[in-house]
Amino acid sequence: MKSKGTEKMKKQYKNLALVTAFASMSLLAACGDSSNADGSGEGSEVKTQVLKVAFNQPDTHPQYKAMEEFGEVLKEKTDGAYEIDLYPNELLGAQRETIELVQSGTIGMSIVAGSLLEGFNEDFSVFNLPYVFDSKEHQMNVLNDKEIVGDLYTSLEDQGVTVLGAFHGGIRNVYNKTKPIETPEDLKGMKIRVIESDTNLQMMSYMGGVGTPLGQGEVYTAIQSGVLDGGENNELIFSNLKHVEISPYYSYTNHLMLPDYLILNTDILEGMSDEHKTIFEEELAAAIDLEVELWDADTEAAIKAAEEAGAQFNEVDIDIFREAVQPLIDEKLTSESAKALYDKVRSAAE
Repeated sequence: MKSKGTEKMKKQYKNLALVTAFASMSLLAACGDSSNADGSGEGSEVKTQVLKVAFNQPDTHPQYKAMEEFGEVLKEKTDGAYEIDLYPNELLGAQRETIELVQSGTIGMSIVAGSLLEGFNEDFSVFNLPYVFDSKEHQMNVLNDKEIVGDLYTSLEDQGVTVLGAFHGGIRNVYNKTKPIETPEDLKGMKIRVIESDTNLQMMSYMGGVGTPLGQGEVYTAIQSGVLDGGENNELIFSNLKHVEISPYYSYTNHLMLPDYLILNTDILEGMSDEHKTIFEEELAAAIDLEVELWDADTEAAIKAAEEAGAQFNEVDIDIFREAVQPLIDEKLTSESAKALYDKVRSAAE
């Protein structure tokens, strides 16, 4: 005969088992509401779409910091509908590869150099020409003005990509190991590292030097060994990569202001509600403004550090170099649409 104590204990165990089972079911239900592998939520309550963003620079870069802030605000203002997941240092691949990943929807977004979009629409080359922009303010006003760039930015949508906006990527100037540069004659015979493209090779030739394409990681050793005489880049690269140590003469030729574009998979954009599209647009504009502020602060610090390391900065009569490269600009503006876009850019500077 079973005791009353035994019956009571069995009843307690049964109740505990029911509670445990209910808790397990609740936990599984909660897990079903979180994002799945491709970033799409399947539950009825929480549906967070995680947008992976490819980036080729470190997490100390102004663009990374601005996107980080953008992600936090976006998640808050969309009540968790969208979340930004940043991958710096080419963790998702080189920039050219990430464009294809965005096209296929494998990742949501990527920040890519302006020159890489020329292969999708040659009119993007207008913004990569020397002296197309007079100042950073002129550049940013143009690149984020829908009246000027709206059609261009949506022209890639049939290829799966939408350009959301453009970040400032610095102003490129010439630096070398021999002397200050003031005229194209001063660059004569100097081998200057440039981005690998026919436009940049021709540009340096018109500027008086000999353009030499080379990977960024190889520039320091190449200048040190005499393979190169110098390079052309912004103050952040000049200082942070220690090029000042072997090429201390930095001359403000101001010849290029290459934009960096934030691209998004078009299907993701089309899947957004009008409310979320508005939030996306407004907060990205704020992030772009923040990036410019951060860039200015980092540039000021980079110049100070370079001067302490022995850099000599000098101003240049830009009009001399602008006139020297004009034949290249005339040669590159081959289509009517490119000419019209160039005229709009130049009119915005007046």
